[in-house]
Amino acid sequence: MGPDTRTLVQQLLKGNRRAAARLMSLAETLSPEAHTAIKQIYPHTGKAHIIGVTGPPGSGKSTLVDKLIHEFRQQKKRVGVVAVDPSSPFTGGALLGDRIRMSRFATDKGVFIRSMGSRGSLGGLAWATHDVVRILDALGKEIVIVETVGAGQAEVDIIKLAETVVLLTVPRLGDDIQTIKAGIMEIGDIFVINKADLDGADRLYVEIQTALNLGEREQSWEPPILKTVASSGEGVEELARAIQDHHTHLVESGEIKQNLERRCAAQLETIVEQSFIRKLFVQAEEREHFHQLVQKVCTRRLDPYTAAELLILRLIQPRIESDSS
Repeated sequence: MGPDTRTLVQQLLKGNRRAAARLMSLAETLSPEAHTAIKQIYPHTGKAHIIGVTGPPGSGKSTLVDKLIHEFRQQKKRVGVVAVDPSSPFTGGALLGDRIRMSRFATDKGVFIRSMGSRGSLGGLAWATHDVVRILDALGKEIVIVETVGAGQAEVDIIKLAETVVLLTVPRLGDDIQTIKAGIMEIGDIFVINKADLDGADRLYVEIQTALNLGEREQSWEPPILKTVASSGEGVEELARAIQDHHTHLVESGEIKQNLERRCAAQLETIVEQSFIRKLFVQAEEREHFHQLVQKVCTRRLDPYTAAELLILRLIQPRIESDSS
């Protein structure tokens, strides 16, 4: 039997990497013990600059993150990375290849890289990503980079977690601007055209600039459009500088507080949703009730909205009765 969560948290706060790994594995189980640990960790978080790196598959996110780690380490920054890989819809397994691509930092104690499967989440992040980021924050990492799955337009969940969102695209992905519009275009704080040595980079630059000019962004920050060649490191220093400039802007403008409130609200909403879903499917009695309602919806004896209302009412009814007694 291993150490309890309190001991693991104490070791984590002293910089113990093994305790961090144990707590991350615990977080991925979504167990009550994991929630207990996060409650203990939470007061020690809020110091790291969280950077989201997102974009379509094939845009070179992992290679760029590898070069960013090197750049931040040159500045003596302690870096944590959460690389989310797609999970199999059948087995739930994931290749976790991002850790292999960044393997040169395996012996660097100033870097902690955690790969995790998306486990069916459609927003580009695994359910436990937020907790893993908190663990890295409490471990003392000054920079935490979150690399999302690479699901294209669906990856808007990153704004619930990251303070700075770096959005990658590359030339020659067919209709280039189609790969970054429809929702995901609005979440980028910094736009990166990677593999800028390919034909079409200049045209893509103009298309992104035009799309930004046509958009309705309320922020005072004007997103820069940068060109990089991640394989050679070209443009990475400028990207690291832009990331730091954005963080400085958030602090000096006061937007960092608004940003934090928005992210906290989104995270709380997600936790409530997950709690309801878990309660619904963990208890056998609730699962049976759910399947009965499914049958009624399928046979048109009940509409799905009414069925959902009945499910929610059933879940909160014990609480209501407890409060009134």
